[in-house]
Amino acid sequence: METFILDNGVAVRLGSFVGVLAAMVLWESLAPYRAPGESRAVRWTANLGIVAINSVMLRFLAPAGAVGLAVVAEARGWGLLNNIAAPDVLAFAGALMALDLAIYLQHVMFHAVPALWRLHRMHHSDLDFDSTTGIRFHPIEIALSMGIKMGVVAALGPPPVAVVVFEVLLNATAIFNHGNVRLPAALDRVLRWVVVTPDMHRVHHSHIPSETNSNFGFNLPWWDRLFGTYRDQPRDGHQGMTIGLRMFRDAADLHLHRLLVQPFLADSGDYVINRSRDR
Repeated sequence: METFILDNGVAVRLGSFVGVLAAMVLWESLAPYRAPGESRAVRWTANLGIVAINSVMLRFLAPAGAVGLAVVAEARGWGLLNNIAAPDVLAFAGALMALDLAIYLQHVMFHAVPALWRLHRMHHSDLDFDSTTGIRFHPIEIALSMGIKMGVVAALGPPPVAVVVFEVLLNATAIFNHGNVRLPAALDRVLRWVVVTPDMHRVHHSHIPSETNSNFGFNLPWWDRLFGTYRDQPRDGHQGMTIGLRMFRDAADLHLHRLLVQPFLADSGDYVINRSRDR
């Protein structure tokens, strides 16, 4: 299985991405939790267009990606896990958790540094919340994120198969937890202990700064609970809450060309963690 995953890493990641996105879009179409407020055609064209741009960009900037670096690190003995005698199972599980913690900390950093927030806020400026929101990130943020991930891989030395599995899980959970769907309350309470659910992550997309700066996890929910950034429910309820930011609320801001220039428009506002205030 490990050999298959490594030999077919691109196909595995692409297949899981398309499959999970298609399943979530079908679920959202059959049983949407919140009524869409904006044109789905405009939003989906822009959000999927961003994915296409990011994919092409990464093929030029880092054609081998984090998985390729993990293969090189393993061959050359780079990183912590390549220099300790850890059982394969522990190395695999430890790598998944360490990579997920790195993504959590990166996410917090993008909310804390004004220049980085200007990039990341494009993700938050979507006026609706659905599975395509989970893949809507500015190309510069994606490039920086890949650089951070590769730095973590070089320092950690994770098994290459763990990097493939982590990227598959991260993409799948990001699409899932941005879904415009509702799980039964009892099931949601249980799942929140092992994975970030749509209701948990939807709070993070509230226009209220204190809620925006909570629930940073994409995959594992434990970091938010451990570091005190967990928030159970939005103040105004899931149906009453306002999605997005207090800036960029014009429907014209949802178009692709406006998303690309958004980091260079206006200032960082009052959402940056150390500057945030509710009004």
